Amino acid sequence: MAESSAPLRVPVEGTALPMLGKSDVKPTWCPGCGDFSVVAAIEMAVKRLKIPSSNVVIVSGIGCSSNLPHFLSSYGFHGIHGRSLPVAEGIRWANHDLTVLATGGDGDGFGIGVGHFVHTMRRNVDMTYVTMDNQIYGLTTGQASPTSMMGHKTKSTPTGVIENPLDPLALALACGATYVARGFSGDVKHMVDLVANAIQHKGFAFVDALSPCVTYNKINTFDWFRQRVYKLEASGHDPTDLTQAWVRALEWGDKIPIGLFYKTDKPTYEDLEEVLAAGPLAKQPAGLKGRESLLDEFL
Repeated sequence: MAESSAPLRVPVEGTALPMLGKSDVKPTWCPGCGDFSVVAAIEMAVKRLKIPSSNVVIVSGIGCSSNLPHFLSSYGFHGIHGRSLPVAEGIRWANHDLTVLATGGDGDGFGIGVGHFVHTMRRNVDMTYVTMDNQIYGLTTGQASPTSMMGHKTKSTPTGVIENPLDPLALALACGATYVARGFSGDVKHMVDLVANAIQHKGFAFVDALSPCVTYNKINTFDWFRQRVYKLEASGHDPTDLTQAWVRALEWGDKIPIGLFYKTDKPTYEDLEEVLAAGPLAKQPAGLKGRESLLDEFL
C-alpha cells in the first residue's frame, strides 16, 4: 500500500479538504525520465478538477512507472505485475464516491496485464487508466516490451525484435473503451487536458502516454518523438467518428498523432450491474446471517 500524506477526513462545514499534491516520497526514476511529466500531468489535472486528495485512489502494478502512486498525496495501492485494473475495478465498485485511476507501463499493461485491459474496457468501468509507454522494459534494464518496434535490438532481442508491436489504441477501440487518447511527455500542458477530460468522462478512459526511457531506449527518444508527433485537434480530426479514430490509431512512423482519438457515451458497468443499483458496496449492508444458518444453506 502506498503511503499517503492525506488520510481520509470528515469535512468540517466551512472548511476545504486538501487538494492533491506531492507526497514525502521522492521519485526514484532516472533523471530525464518521461514519467516525471506524467505524474505532473495527473497532479495538475486533479487539481484543476478540484477533487480532494482523500477522494482519489491511484492503483498500479509493477514497473518503473508503477511506482507513481507513492509520489502523490492520494490513497494508493501498489499491486502485483499486470493486476492494477482488477484491483481498481474492485475499488470503484466498492465506493463510487472515489475517483479511481490506474497507472502502469507498456510491459505491465500490455504484456502480463493485457487480459485485464481487454475485459475492463469491454465492461466500460467508470475509471481512468494512464499508461507510460516507453517501448521497453525499463525496470528490468532494457528488454523488448509488447510495444517495441520491429528490429529494435535489446537485451532480450540482440538481433532485433521479430514480433509485430501491439497497438494499444487500436486494441482500446476494438474492446470498447469510450475515451481513447494519447499524450506525449514532451508536452505536459497537452497531457493535462487529456487526463483531466479522461477523469471527467463517464466510462472507461484510456490515456496512453508516450514516455521515453532515457536510459534503456536509445531509439524512441524525446527528439525522435518531437520530430514526429502532431496534435489531432489541429488536423480537423472528429473524435466522435470511430472510423477516423481507427485510421489515426494505425498511424505510426514519420507522423504520430497525439490527442483525443475517440469519445462516446455508453452505459457503464456500474449503471447495468443490478447489485450496484442499491449503491456502492461499501455503503450496502453486509447482510451476513448467523454462522449456523449460513452453514445450513450448504449442508
